[in-house]
Amino acid sequence: MLGIGLVNMLVALDQTVVSTALPSIVAELHGFEFYAWIASAYLLASVVTVPVFGRLGDYFGRKRFVIAAVITFTVASVLCGLAPSMLFLVLARGLQGVGGGMMVGTAFASIPDLFPDPRARVRWQVVLAAAYGIGTAAGPSLGGWMSQHWGWRSTFLVNLPVGAAALYFIWAHLPNLHRPREGSVKIDWTGAALVALVLGGFQALIEALPKDGVTTANIALGIGVAVCAAALLICERRATHPIIPLDIFRDPQMNTLFTLSFLAGFVMFSLIFFAPLLLQGGFGLSPQAAGLLATPIAACIALGSFINTRIVIHMKKPVNILSIGFTLLLIASVGLAFARESTPHLWIELPMAATGIGLGFILNNMNIFGQEIAGRERFGITTALLQSTRMVGGMMGTSVVGTIVAHHYAGVVTHTVSVLGPAASAQWLPRLSDPRILVDEALRERILAELSAAGLDAPALFDAARDALVQSIHIGVMLTAVAALVATLLVRRIAHITFRKSATPAAKS
Repeated sequence: MLGIGLVNMLVALDQTVVSTALPSIVAELHGFEFYAWIASAYLLASVVTVPVFGRLGDYFGRKRFVIAAVITFTVASVLCGLAPSMLFLVLARGLQGVGGGMMVGTAFASIPDLFPDPRARVRWQVVLAAAYGIGTAAGPSLGGWMSQHWGWRSTFLVNLPVGAAALYFIWAHLPNLHRPREGSVKIDWTGAALVALVLGGFQALIEALPKDGVTTANIALGIGVAVCAAALLICERRATHPIIPLDIFRDPQMNTLFTLSFLAGFVMFSLIFFAPLLLQGGFGLSPQAAGLLATPIAACIALGSFINTRIVIHMKKPVNILSIGFTLLLIASVGLAFARESTPHLWIELPMAATGIGLGFILNNMNIFGQEIAGRERFGITTALLQSTRMVGGMMGTSVVGTIVAHHYAGVVTHTVSVLGPAASAQWLPRLSDPRILVDEALRERILAELSAAGLDAPALFDAARDALVQSIHIGVMLTAVAALVATLLVRRIAHITFRKSATPAAKS
């Protein structure tokens, strides 16, 4: 459990430390158009590998895959820290996502192997909550401080000592458990390849559509995704050991859980990646100050998990905890959507805290509810699909919100600069329409001096740009509020789930 907890901390550190460093990364490497892709590349690679290795873990045991995952993730972290360009960083984040997806698909599915009784499993979630809490509580402020004093590259290298400790505990102490099986397993490599094509094509489509509209290339891409999806359905129906067992989707409760996981990811990743941009770019805070303000999200995920372990096993209807969690996310999203630069910091920290507590009530419980519905023989694929749908939601959230922010910001700045006249607009619009000017202090000072030398009101133009960014992020955050509201209503479709004792332990090889 210490090894699995450290794996959880590794994932938490990567999500929170890197998110607060993103504005600094964009400031040095340029390329704001890749801002969302730093998150999306990781999520895309993860979402492709999670179901594949979750299913392979069901068949062959999980230990070997967890070890490979930690090594891959740690090596990729080094490559991220050495990235010379945004494109290289995006590719390294993709490799990091492969390791992260392997970890999520196998390490977390090891817990029901170790603790068949769901009540014991709920209590042991405290280890994961503590590890995740340490990683997420330290992450935002640590990321901001390291980014400000040692440079953003150090935020990736912090994964090295945690990865080394996780590798030791997993290698030395995690038993190689698997369920008994008859005969040999024929790995569904065609299904795995089709899963990658469908999810990769879908990600490319949701990135391209908002930017380019309905073009011939996008229509062809959409048709390609649909064809691959149809081929995947046919392949999985015929496979003797399918990567995605289709009959799991015949259960309406599982479908509801998958939808809730998608919406949770949409809200979670959108807030984690765009709250720092709001605080730094929109409100003008330093990376360290923004990290401290965002800390309650991370710390309160652990707090919510601790509270959850105490109350959920005593609730008459445990699924109600999901309603409470999504309601907190709704309140938090609305609160952040109305935050302004003049808002007292306490009123910014409260929505951040509500986000964390809400996620603490949601994330672990959906895994346990799904495992109880699906049964022991599908612990791995059920856990993996829940994680995958959450990552698809995060992928969709960061892409959609990122597109909204970029387009709305560019539109408002264009309208503002147009009052200067055609000549001045042509000169200054390309520079003011790049949000990097709001997070790169050296660039900002240089452009301020050039605008003042040209006889323009530089502070007023920068204030207009900040207002445009704040408005843009507020629109995106309101979209997360809608997602949280839909999820709150959907929870009612899950029937009453009771925690029953599970008997048969897994075999050990």
